Amino acid sequence: MKNQTKPLLLLIPLLLCAHNALAEQADRDKPVHLEANQVLIDDARQFKSFEGRVHLIQGTLNIHADRIEVREDKDGYQHLTATGHPAKFRQRYEGSEEYAEGYGERIEYDTRAETVDFYDRARVKRGQDEVQGAHITYSTKTEVFRARGDDASQKTGNDRVRAVLQPKRDKPTETPKPTSTLTIQPSETLSPPATQRQ
Repeated sequence: MKNQTKPLLLLIPLLLCAHNALAEQADRDKPVHLEANQVLIDDARQFKSFEGRVHLIQGTLNIHADRIEVREDKDGYQHLTATGHPAKFRQRYEGSEEYAEGYGERIEYDTRAETVDFYDRARVKRGQDEVQGAHITYSTKTEVFRARGDDASQKTGNDRVRAVLQPKRDKPTETPKPTSTLTIQPSETLSPPATQRQ
């Protein structure tokens, strides 16, 4: 592995996360729904390929790609490779309406390691926060994003990782109680706006 002290390596331990939540764990127990123009299933080699406007849904997990290949190991863990211009990944966080979204020319999803890797013009966002780089690794288990630039493009200036991180808002403090014995009930409770879905 290359020297990890290089400035083009950026470790973001949950700076993209407003609160501690994990990727939707119930997804793994849901059936997989898949659409494609062509399908190849080779049970002997534990290999599947799907081509042509592929759309995979498993619970809150959503992947769109031109091509998806799935290899399964002897223990039943799967390694999925999705390619597209770009391929798209989206999954909801446990107990939340918030989603992690990622884009790349190639996406690799390893169910054993619980990681998703985005390659080539990679971009990962959560809410208004966004990270871009040549390669981004996202752990669905620890919610750590690791991004790095492209060593090959140092002369063109595309070797840098770019991130936009919005300030995290503190929870509102409790409104002081009135000193009189009269209790005022609000006529309606304000709630934050629903998360925008794409």
